Amino acid sequence: MKKLREYQDKLSFQAANILQQHGIVYLAMQVRTGKTATSLNVCHYLEVKKVLFLTKKKAMTSIVDDYNEFAFNKSFELVVMNNESLHKMNDNDFDVVIMDEAHRLGSFPKPCKMAKDLRLRFANKPIILLSGTPTPESYSQIYHQMWISNHSPFKEFKNFYQWANAFVNVKIKYVSYGTCNDYSDANRSLVMNYINNLMITYTQEQSGFKSIINEHVMYCEMNQQTYDLCNRLKHDLVIEGKNEVILAETGVKLMQKLHQMYSGTIKFESGNRQVIDYSKAEFIREKFIDKKIGIFYKFTAELMALQKVFGVENLTTDLDEFNSTSKNIALQIVSGREGISLKNADVLVYYNIDFSAVSYWQSRDRLTTMERKSNDIYWIFSKNGIEDKIYKAVMNKKDYTLSTFRKDYLC
Repeated sequence: MKKLREYQDKLSFQAANILQQHGIVYLAMQVRTGKTATSLNVCHYLEVKKVLFLTKKKAMTSIVDDYNEFAFNKSFELVVMNNESLHKMNDNDFDVVIMDEAHRLGSFPKPCKMAKDLRLRFANKPIILLSGTPTPESYSQIYHQMWISNHSPFKEFKNFYQWANAFVNVKIKYVSYGTCNDYSDANRSLVMNYINNLMITYTQEQSGFKSIINEHVMYCEMNQQTYDLCNRLKHDLVIEGKNEVILAETGVKLMQKLHQMYSGTIKFESGNRQVIDYSKAEFIREKFIDKKIGIFYKFTAELMALQKVFGVENLTTDLDEFNSTSKNIALQIVSGREGISLKNADVLVYYNIDFSAVSYWQSRDRLTTMERKSNDIYWIFSKNGIEDKIYKAVMNKKDYTLSTFRKDYLC
């Protein structure tokens, strides 16, 4: 049976007191510091009978493992559910609801569907929010995370717009169709004054992690046909084949199509996908042939390329199979960036890179463990492609946007 670390037990005791007093608590603990076990121990301290744990599908197994290995199964019943399956649930007899990766509820100015569903079903329940990055892009992201509970510290504000009048420096933003209000500039000190008593923060450094992330950039020469197609699309904005069309009539579509094509794949106007260049997949296989690797890809057709080059006998998309066999694993960046551990991989390899700074900072930490002192991450960029420019943006905690793309390519 596993035992909690001393700091996890201490934090869960503090969180239990907050939850008992306020009906909501936020465990803002960095990746690998043990948010899951800490949150389950909160329920143990409160002596509840039934708990709902909402998480991503790929993380469900590890949640159940923690529940069993720390012997919380002797304290209370746990129901672990994929966020996207919430609409199928009929039960509502939970004593506590735990929302994993709660920053996913942070859309604004309108709440996302998941936030609406949670508020409708569980607004009166004690809620534990979990995230290593509660407000990754803006402090305005905190409003709807708290809004799902009737115990929100912002309950005096009927909706986000009323809240924004008090907490946000609203600006005008220019977009392709005109102008709109930009609500992202929330006042950090005002926000924190409202939520500080509900937040428990903990870093990897505080927990004793000494792991170093070593990032390496490697360049892959793509086939000349790939470069020719990219140059043609930049010039003509359309490529017509016998049966398919590549169309980039807007800046956004040109950015997306080049992002795909420089790494060797394309999604046509029809919706069909095709691998046009296997160079990256072959490069990865050759460079890491003696390693057990975790691979992050961006586009669906990139997985098709990896499966063709590696073969089903050497590659899986299932975490349990990866952990129990010698196979490598390929995961889509957004679905794999949170809530899972790739500690059994020797190295982490990126087939492509996401436009999102959140994806960069969260996904690169999948190798980290308390015992591991060094993590090696390899970015495979096409030579003279678009990935370098995206990398520079996300490293500086900025998303790669259309305006950045225009400066890079359309000036």
